[in-house]
Amino acid sequence: MKIIRNDSSFTITDFKLNPIYNYNQLTRNDEEIRTYNVKDKKVPSVTTILSGTQSKEKQQSLDRWRERVGYAEASRITAQAAKRGTEMHYVLEQYMKGQGYLNLGSEGSLPRMMAHTIVENLGKLSEVYGTEVNLAYEDKWAGSTDLVCVYDGKPTIADFKQSNRPKREEWIEDYFYQIAAYSLAHKKQYGKILQGLILICTKDLVFQQFLMNEVMLDEYEKKWMNRVEKYYQNNKNQVQGI
Repeated sequence: MKIIRNDSSFTITDFKLNPIYNYNQLTRNDEEIRTYNVKDKKVPSVTTILSGTQSKEKQQSLDRWRERVGYAEASRITAQAAKRGTEMHYVLEQYMKGQGYLNLGSEGSLPRMMAHTIVENLGKLSEVYGTEVNLAYEDKWAGSTDLVCVYDGKPTIADFKQSNRPKREEWIEDYFYQIAAYSLAHKKQYGKILQGLILICTKDLVFQQFLMNEVMLDEYEKKWMNRVEKYYQNNKNQVQGI
């Protein structure tokens, strides 16, 4: 991948924008729980299902962290990371559309630098089918994936993540579930997906890549369907009221 640089922007030149699918846009509702409008029904988001089936151990770990750093500080860290991630995603979306963009948001140049770090590690990206793609699996779940593309010759679901520190694989299982959910929905609505890709950049500009091959993707698709079943069993009254 070639990147043309100047003082204000980057422009990607060596991948093909190939919108072969007519992706539908869905309306997102950020109410008590996040849902998407799918036809005439509000459908829970992928993140809603994940949080609704979260293990007690993970919730307890989050609670201990909040107690250790203090609830106010935990809220500040979370809000700052969310804002940084939103701005980084916007920069990356412009890149994937073949546009240069100078990010001068509230987080200064850091999200832009993080986005550049990810871009510079995308040498195997050859085609972009769509960015910020809304996907739904019937009336079971819906969500938005950052990128549907051809990576290393294979149709791929890719998500960009920011982090305060490098991740271990065992810490990011929810990311694998997200990719699996989007993959199943894409296969159902549009076409095949053969792998998943998670691209992470820390605030210290450490880059990480986690690739889900076809075997791993299939494994997590099956595990995701179990999470969905658990969600609907545990939230019958809430789901009926959506």
